[in-house]
This record gives sequence, C-alpha cells and structure tokens, in this order.
Amino acid sequence: MEPFRYHVFVCDQQKPEGVPGCAAQGSGQVLEALRREVNARGLEDDVQVTACGSLGLCEHGPNLIVYPEGVWYSCVTPADVPEIVRSHFEEDAPVERLARTDPADLRAEILENRGKMFAARRAREAAGVLPDDLNERIRAFQESRAVLTALELDVFTAVGDGAGAVEVAASLGADPRATEMLLNALASLSLLVKREGVFHNSPAAARYFTAGSRDNARPALLHTAHLWSRWSTLTECVRAGAAVTHGARDQDQTEAFIAAMHRNASERAPLVVRAVGAENVRRMLDVGGGSGAYSIAFARANSALRADILDLAAVEPIALRHIREAGVTDRVKVRAGDLRSGRLGEGYDLVFVSAICHMLGAGENLDLLRRCREALAPGGRVVIQDFILEPDKTAPRFAALFALNMLVGTRGGSSYSEPEYAAWLGEAGFRDIRRARLPGITGLMIGS
Repeated sequence: MEPFRYHVFVCDQQKPEGVPGCAAQGSGQVLEALRREVNARGLEDDVQVTACGSLGLCEHGPNLIVYPEGVWYSCVTPADVPEIVRSHFEEDAPVERLARTDPADLRAEILENRGKMFAARRAREAAGVLPDDLNERIRAFQESRAVLTALELDVFTAVGDGAGAVEVAASLGADPRATEMLLNALASLSLLVKREGVFHNSPAAARYFTAGSRDNARPALLHTAHLWSRWSTLTECVRAGAAVTHGARDQDQTEAFIAAMHRNASERAPLVVRAVGAENVRRMLDVGGGSGAYSIAFARANSALRADILDLAAVEPIALRHIREAGVTDRVKVRAGDLRSGRLGEGYDLVFVSAICHMLGAGENLDLLRRCREALAPGGRVVIQDFILEPDKTAPRFAALFALNMLVGTRGGSSYSEPEYAAWLGEAGFRDIRRARLPGITGLMIGS
C-alpha cells in the first residue's frame, strides 16, 4: 500500500556531541528545506516527509531514503533539496550524484557502523557510564539559565539585524567579554547564528524574543525567569514541606505573571468556550480572572453575556487594559477582592475558576467551591480549569512537575487529581460532576 506517491525518510538521530551523525551535519535544515520546497511546489499531497532514526551511514550524513523505489541519498545539503524535489519528485529522475547505488557497499557500511555502536554501548555499560539522556536531563538547567539570562537582558533585541559582541555589550551596559561568552553559548543552542564575528538572530529568536515582533513572548517568559530563585530553594522546601521564601510580587513580577497567564489563556480560551458553551450564560463570574482573557472570549461568543472578573487590586489595571483593547468594556467588569474569603456574589449562571486551585491547599479549595456554589443561580455551573493529575499523581509529567512549582512558591498549593476535584465538588454540594478533557496540558472539572 502506498498512500503517497513518494515517502521520504530523513535521518535526524540526535547523538552526543563529537559523535558523527546526521543531526550534527545539518539534517534539521535539510528537513526544513524539504518540507518548504515540497509545499512551495504544491506537492504536499503527493510527498510525505518523515524524520526517522539512524540509517547507519553516520559519517556521510545527512542521509535520506525515498520510497517506493528505495533510493538512498547521502551528504545531502539544503542547497541540494530543490534539485531532488524537481528531478526526483516531479520528473521521476533520481539525482544520481547524491544517490548510493552499490547495495553491497551500502550494507557493509551500515553493518560496520552498527558494530561500532554496539561495541561502544557495551563498553559504556561495563564502565558504568551515566547514560547520555540522563546526564543531559541533569545538566539541562544550564541551557535554560543561558536563555533566561538572555531574556532578562533583552539580548535578542540588542542583536537586532546583526551585531558584534562589543556592540551588544554596549547596548546592554554589560561586560564585553562576558557578553561574547553568552552570545557564543546562544549560538551553540541555535538561537543565534554567528558569521565572521557578527551575531544574528535565528528565525525563532527574531519572532518570539525581540521587541516589536507581533509574537514577542519575552514579557510572558520573564515570569519563568522570576521563578528561578524560588526553584533554587526546592531542597529546603522538600525538607520544610512548604515554600521557604515569602513575599508578595512586586509590580514588575505581577506584570510578567499576568502576561504569561494571558498568553496561555488566549491560546486555550477558544477550546474552553467550545467545551463549556456560552449560549445559555447570561452572567459569568471569573474568579481570579487575571488579564480577563477567558471573560473576553466568553463575551465574544455570546453578545448577551455579562462577566465579572474578581482579582487583586494590583491586577485590576492590567485586566482593564486588555478589556479596553478587546472592545468589551460595556460587558466585562473588574472588581478587586480576595478569592480566599468572603462572598463571591450571587445569581451567576457560570462561575469559572481557572489556574486557581493549584495555588490553594485542599481545605481552601473546598471552601472556595462551597462559596462558588452559593454564588450560582439555580441550574448554574462551576467550571474548574487546571492541571489535572491521574489518580496515582505521576502523570501527566507537566502536572507532576508543576506540583513542585507550587511547593516552592505557595504555602499549601499543589497539582491535584481528578478524584480529589470530584470529592471537593461533591462535598461542596454539586451532584452532576464530570471531567472534560481538552487538547494540551489542562483539563476541566465541571459541577452543577
């Protein structure tokens, strides 16, 4: 069976640095060029491009195989891709100068490389060497810290359309020697490209990390940078059982936090609105609604809907700014308050609680849900959006790790499981309780 006219497998095996392999020789760029050229020529319905593991020709990468003929190509560069697409995929004529045509030679090279790999693996196992993937995970903080420092300094904006280390350092008010070290490290991570001593932003860095870009994520990512110091206290927090550093966010941290929440919420809001439905909602309460992204999305989905956002006074001006930009000031209002205590109001058809429960302890969540029920009109619903763990609490991985984020940052917060949410909802007086699974890292618990 051949669902596509051609199926191309491109080796993109990631190997330790210093070990010959296609990835180290640019297979990622070849993959990108292939997909771009296939789309540009309108062949995406005829040619399937798939990344695969090692093809066994490590010294002659990047390597790829084209089926159904089984044509093997070696030493392919991005510059070769237009010729392959035109000649092989459009004209049915393989590119002979890149093709491996001797099956015996091909098999011998693959078997030789396989033997070397197995021998090296046995030697490492006998010596008790730490596996590469485990070692990389342990040292992953180094890459993260380099990127976070670059974001804090706004390095990518300083690089702009191209700049040397001295120029970037002057723009940042930083040390030239240290700045060059950081820029070189960022180039090693493919976030910058260095040509003749001049650094340039990669396409991804230019799009997501530079001021003026429509998709600039830096303001939101600064929240992650602010988490660094708290995560460095994890060992002490595990001993103590709670966060060992305390103190309210300053305004810069609040801005970064709400920016991060707004970016996430703007992406997830359409999914949530579709799953919950806005057609029968007249009044909505958005508990701890932050930037107002969810209230705005519900208001846009139903022109008769009115939403109230409850959040801290420091958040109110940020929410109002987003509400004005969305043009829904007549239907989305903000009131300052503390969700941890007091009445939440009354007569709401929907009480929405997003990214709140993980900040609270079990008793606090039960209390909050009881007050949510009191705020509902007859037939109303409470909808919780959060990271929902499976019953044994080891999956999903993001939610399990996020529990540690709450350990280092809150008095009693955590990630919670579906049975825990269901128990709180039941005890709070809700009878119809269900979970709605969404694509991505969060889900919904709904009670009515």
